[in-house]
Amino acid sequence: MNTGHNHHQGDFHTDDIQDAEFQDAEIIDETHEQEAPKSHHQATAQDSLDVEIEDELPEIIIKKTPEQKPEEKQTEKSTNNQSNNSSEADEAISILEAELHKEKDKFTRLFAEFENYKRRTAKERLELLTSAGQDVILSMLPVLDDFDRALVEISKSEDENLLRGVELIHSKFLNTLRSKGLEQIQVATADPFDSDIHEAITQTTAPTEDLRGKVLDVVEKGYKLGDKIIRYPKVVVGQ
Repeated sequence: MNTGHNHHQGDFHTDDIQDAEFQDAEIIDETHEQEAPKSHHQATAQDSLDVEIEDELPEIIIKKTPEQKPEEKQTEKSTNNQSNNSSEADEAISILEAELHKEKDKFTRLFAEFENYKRRTAKERLELLTSAGQDVILSMLPVLDDFDRALVEISKSEDENLLRGVELIHSKFLNTLRSKGLEQIQVATADPFDSDIHEAITQTTAPTEDLRGKVLDVVEKGYKLGDKIIRYPKVVVGQ
């Protein structure tokens, strides 16, 4: 009896344990069911966030590398064209400046050559006129010499009127030649002999020691036209 009774209590104890375990399992299931919707909600929110991120990512990429609009492409093309045109313009300006410098140098050289030509022709014209006048005046010098000799001879006579008349003609003739540039080279006795302006036709013994190498006599007068000697004075030199 005791054994059967005890066995019946043990069965009740076992049933209680099983009931407790079953209740615990129900609690765990309920807890799992309560947590399961929460995890599902969290998964749904995470998926929604990932979708939003994926939806926003292309927009971010697009913002980083925006596609050029037609107006921007046209502006860039216009800028490139302007840059190319500016380079071509600078190159053209450099070429034109080089050509301008070359033409200026050429003009300067031609102008200098023309100025030299004008000076040369003016000098040649003056020399031609001087030479032409020189030939005429040079041909008149013998006549002037004759007047000088005539005056010397007439002054020896007692005819004062004749002397005055010849002196008047001589003075007029000499003044006319002087107006054309004729000038007498002044040479006097006892002047030192200068081969640059004197022409020695002969040498003779000097009467005194101090006359050696000096002009003793003037045989023919000398003249110059302007700065040029057209006839050297002929002199006798003492030695």
